Amino acid sequence: MARIAYILLCHKDPDGVIAQAERLTAAGDVMAIHFDARASLVDYGRLRDRLKDNPNVAFATRRVKCGWGEWSLVQATLNAVEAALDAFPQASHFYMLSGDCMAIKSAEYIHDFLDRDEADYIESVDFFSSDWIKTGMKEERLIYRHFLNERKHKRLFYWSLEVQRRLGLRRTIPADLQIQIGSQWWCLRRRTVEEILAFLRDRRDVIRFFRRSWIPDETFFQTLVRHLVPETEIRSRSPTFLMFTDYGMPVTFYNDHYDLLIGQDTLFARKISPDALELKARLGRLYASTGVAFPISNEGRKLFQFLTGRGRIGRRFAPRFWEAEASLGRERELMIVTCKKWHVAKRLVERIRQVTNLPAVDYLFSEEDTPLPDLGGIETTLEKRTRHRRALVRMLFDYFETDRLILCMDTANLDLMQDFYADSSTTRLLEIDCAFSDDYLAGHARRIGLAGDQTPRAAMTRLLPTIRYDIRSEADRIRDARFPGHYRLREGASVDENVPPLAGFLDVPENTAREIAATDRLFAD
Repeated sequence: MARIAYILLCHKDPDGVIAQAERLTAAGDVMAIHFDARASLVDYGRLRDRLKDNPNVAFATRRVKCGWGEWSLVQATLNAVEAALDAFPQASHFYMLSGDCMAIKSAEYIHDFLDRDEADYIESVDFFSSDWIKTGMKEERLIYRHFLNERKHKRLFYWSLEVQRRLGLRRTIPADLQIQIGSQWWCLRRRTVEEILAFLRDRRDVIRFFRRSWIPDETFFQTLVRHLVPETEIRSRSPTFLMFTDYGMPVTFYNDHYDLLIGQDTLFARKISPDALELKARLGRLYASTGVAFPISNEGRKLFQFLTGRGRIGRRFAPRFWEAEASLGRERELMIVTCKKWHVAKRLVERIRQVTNLPAVDYLFSEEDTPLPDLGGIETTLEKRTRHRRALVRMLFDYFETDRLILCMDTANLDLMQDFYADSSTTRLLEIDCAFSDDYLAGHARRIGLAGDQTPRAAMTRLLPTIRYDIRSEADRIRDARFPGHYRLREGASVDENVPPLAGFLDVPENTAREIAATDRLFAD
């Protein structure tokens, strides 16, 4: 059975570290701790004193002062790894943790997980061809020498970088290495760790290179594992669940995140708030439990993006299209059908086609596979359609040889509606107001990735009111826009009540509108 040596880098909260060490070693695993040399000597002494009688805990023999983005973080890790290798010859895996991490599975599950697959778990993607680095410096991390801490000496850091650029002081990357990048939270097998240390004893040039790289903890182990281990034995993902905000800061988890965390396809989570005492207690009990089944829903990242996006409408930089040549034309009528239940809108629009022979296009700004004619490539992706939306719709008018065209749009597409209403053409809007049961909302959450088939009922119960509110607020924003020619079709209304808005929207006689409004099972799910 797997026996894990946890490599713990920490710099604060000695009581939390003590609890973490006692909890993880109680299950038969071991731990090597590096406590930052910048931290309080009193805290370090307290840590050593409380854990001195635990045979499953070792300390790095040499502590270093750690700084973000520096080689010191890698050196601290190597020191702790060497201590673990020496102290725990039976350790089969080495798992990198911080003091803010906690297990989100039981020890039993974690051991079984590692036993199932003879592999190393480390995110490792190509440094240059991947889009892992979203903003800021990329190749400059490697080809220039970095001597200063960017956060402490920002002006000098960038002055040094500029001097090297102007003087052409580029350096070469070791020829036999293909630089990789990824999360610094990994789990490696013993033989992989031993191979890395043996490689470094023979290749001091590699250490010299990474020592002057920027943020080497995201490239050092990631590159060496890929260099030394067959690709078939590497699982390029972190076994630790972590997310980042729009501002590049790690997301912190609190007491109400328990269900979300245990449903992720990972073993640990970072980072847990020091104040989340209830969450820590629950996860601690979970780690010691046996026979627990873990339904994996894995919706955490999409759910976070969805929830943090609420309340920010109107504060995004959206593309704007003011080109005069993209006008649809004064003589044309664009009729927009908007509905959150796409199948209801499609059913209505299909019936309109049959009765009136008006050309109509389904959710062309939401569904990649919406049937469209060949328009020279502008129709090929959602991104192109949205960026050139007026030009696209003008081409559809021309293709269908009509001055009247119906489009379906999601209720979230308020910016699209506003843009078309700003055009010189005549625009009308038909909003289909539907009822949303809890079962429908749960299915909707699964379809868009906010939940999975295994999402716990309690987590789904908390999620549904947010989704319901989001749908309602989209409808409210549309009504608050006060678009002229805005009509509403309501699921709860009778056919007679729905005829007038439908006749006004389509500009057809009421008997024609009645034939459409009476469509069988129009609102059925």
